[in-house]
Amino acid sequence: MKHQSNIRGAVHQDRQHDSAIKHVRGLAEYTDDIAEPAGTLHAYLGVSSVAHATLKGIDLSAVRVAPGVIDVLTAADIPGHNDISPTGRGDEPVFPTEKIEFHGQPLFAVIAETRDAARRAAALAKVETDVLPHALDPIAAQAAGYPLVTDPLKLERGEVGTAMASAPHRLQGRLVVGGQDHMYLEGQIAFALPGEDEDVIVHCSTQHPSEAQHMVAHVLGLPSNAVVVNVRRMGGGFGGKESQMNLFAVVAAMAAKRLNRPVKIRPDRDQDMTATGKRHDFVIDYDVGFDGAGRIRAVDGSFAARCGWSSDLSGPVTDRALFHADNAYFYPHVRLQSRPLKTNTVSNTAFRGFGGPQGVVAAERMIEEIAYALGKDPLEVRKANFYGDAEDGRNLTPYHQEVTDNIIGRVVSELEESCGYQQRRRDILAFNAEGGVLRKGIALTPVKFGISFTATHYNQAGALIHVYSDGSVHLNHGGTEMGQGLNTKVAQVVADAFQIDFERIKITRTTTEKVPNTSATAASSGSDLNGMAALDAAEQIKTRLVAFAAGHWGVRPEEVRFVPGHVQVGAQLLSWEQVIKAAYMARVHLSAAGFYKTPDIHWDRAAGKGRPFYYYAYGASCSEVTIDTLTGEYRVERTDILHDVGRSLNPVLDRGQVEGAFVQGMGWLTTEELWWDQKGALRTHAPSTYKIPLASDRPRVFNVSLAEWSENRERTIKRSKAVGEPPFMLGISVFEALSMAVASVADYREFPRLDAPATPERVLLAVERLAGRAA
Repeated sequence: MKHQSNIRGAVHQDRQHDSAIKHVRGLAEYTDDIAEPAGTLHAYLGVSSVAHATLKGIDLSAVRVAPGVIDVLTAADIPGHNDISPTGRGDEPVFPTEKIEFHGQPLFAVIAETRDAARRAAALAKVETDVLPHALDPIAAQAAGYPLVTDPLKLERGEVGTAMASAPHRLQGRLVVGGQDHMYLEGQIAFALPGEDEDVIVHCSTQHPSEAQHMVAHVLGLPSNAVVVNVRRMGGGFGGKESQMNLFAVVAAMAAKRLNRPVKIRPDRDQDMTATGKRHDFVIDYDVGFDGAGRIRAVDGSFAARCGWSSDLSGPVTDRALFHADNAYFYPHVRLQSRPLKTNTVSNTAFRGFGGPQGVVAAERMIEEIAYALGKDPLEVRKANFYGDAEDGRNLTPYHQEVTDNIIGRVVSELEESCGYQQRRRDILAFNAEGGVLRKGIALTPVKFGISFTATHYNQAGALIHVYSDGSVHLNHGGTEMGQGLNTKVAQVVADAFQIDFERIKITRTTTEKVPNTSATAASSGSDLNGMAALDAAEQIKTRLVAFAAGHWGVRPEEVRFVPGHVQVGAQLLSWEQVIKAAYMARVHLSAAGFYKTPDIHWDRAAGKGRPFYYYAYGASCSEVTIDTLTGEYRVERTDILHDVGRSLNPVLDRGQVEGAFVQGMGWLTTEELWWDQKGALRTHAPSTYKIPLASDRPRVFNVSLAEWSENRERTIKRSKAVGEPPFMLGISVFEALSMAVASVADYREFPRLDAPATPERVLLAVERLAGRAA
């Protein structure tokens, strides 16, 4: 360990993002910054203006003769398969042929000399339809008898009916949870360049290069080896570029090969928001039995989701919602069921947390409502229901996985003490008792989040390392950089393995040419998977170097050690460059492909049993809010967070991830409201109508700490834990604090049952409702 402090950029050290300076100076190159070759064309989508209809025909004659137009692509022009479903269900055509399923659905693509010409020409099409009735939300879809877009999931353990009937107390409720737009700074974009023979190169902003590769090949009727997908970096993804980029990559590639010219497609923000999916809205019905201490006896929950017109990733998203409907709480008897409903809206997709936040907020709603029913502090009820251990029999999840790494009790107790929760709650109760326009609320909420893809085969990764004869290192892996610092962390792992400074390592773009069959950078698994794959590659090279050095300098292999900037060979201390140069001259192979697959995970979906998660990440947040009872407006006064990232690979990057995730989670539950009009058109389709949190919305006091004592019990990369998604749920503390502030107007006698997002309008309506009943 004493050597690590001498290496610039080794693991467990603060290290700024490798592109940080380029980001702030505007030098970081994104897809739209790539120099366009002469002859580059631009594509734009023509979309539907109705939500549901039989498609009788499209008159494109005016489009084809519009100024600058080179070509128009329709379903008839697809050379391969007209399907881009990420799960292979065959329910997501590139362009429809028979039926329009949502307002804003892409119907064709215009290819023109300029983007503006393509955009203007797309509006000239005449679409002939027979309009059909439409359903926009889960409740309307159920009432209309709409089908499920994918198979539902049921998790069950114990005797729910018997336990519910014998419980001393019982309550039922419904929680409506809104969706969320990804609102990445860089929108969807793809830039395709035709190659010789069948080849095509696609530069695009995607979290899943291999899927983009396979989709382009599928639609063009080509083998995957004819398609190369490159990603240097994204300007944000959050899940919105895991599967939704398929359409754009396919359109650009199809046009490029058809016309033998480079083609770029970059929708404007309005079309990006109307044509691509969001976080799933949920309507959650719950039935919970509990005792006088607030301890849960039984839970029965139904999770209906607005999935949109096709399955996309709705199956695994709604599955994960059930996996996290327990959050940090043990349910002795439990039955959870998903209802992934088809709706006439854009097909919803992955979003940070991937259904987990919707499950967690349902768990917190039940806990909160139990507390109000019994007149208790919600934190007291939370503690009473935390998972225990094998000895007390309170460590089995609804999907029959044992929780063996439970530290939620310690995390919560340390935060409760450090943030002064108990005294602050007493002060707030006293403040609210005085009446007045302003009311306060405080809440401390936990999170337990499972780490791994629930589709077991995605838990694999590859990496490629070259060590050049001058000692410089080239690193490539299958993960994608979307601002989260993945490349920095993986490079730190390699620097630590070789005991060389970070600056010696060149991080290169993600490309399907170097690492094949990669999984999406998602499920918080980027560092876990790709870090381990890179370490495997580094260890292969080190093994060869040890064998070479031992033989070349006549020492035992165990006498060869890698130390900061050098290699200790017996009594000699040789520089890294000396050893590498000598190894090259001796024809030692200085390149390796690494691979990693997560061990000890399995999942039987039909039985609803298994070990889908390798480990859990934990955290807790305490938020204090003030609301104005005359307007419904509010502000977050203070937030304290203690989050578990195991032995952090890079503490400063991890703290940044925790802060950003909290604010994004807070936005989901407060200001970010999606709204469709009666015609099925999304009206919140631009920053002017869709409100993400601003810098001024952050907590006035914001204290974020990592649980430095934590170390992952599982053999993860350097005993770290994932950090991308788990802290997103910490924003629920703001939602719960708002609920307490609203409840104060009726002296906490009635539970407000706020729906999400708790916009100022919803807060005001809840205040008026409770105040009217109190009077």
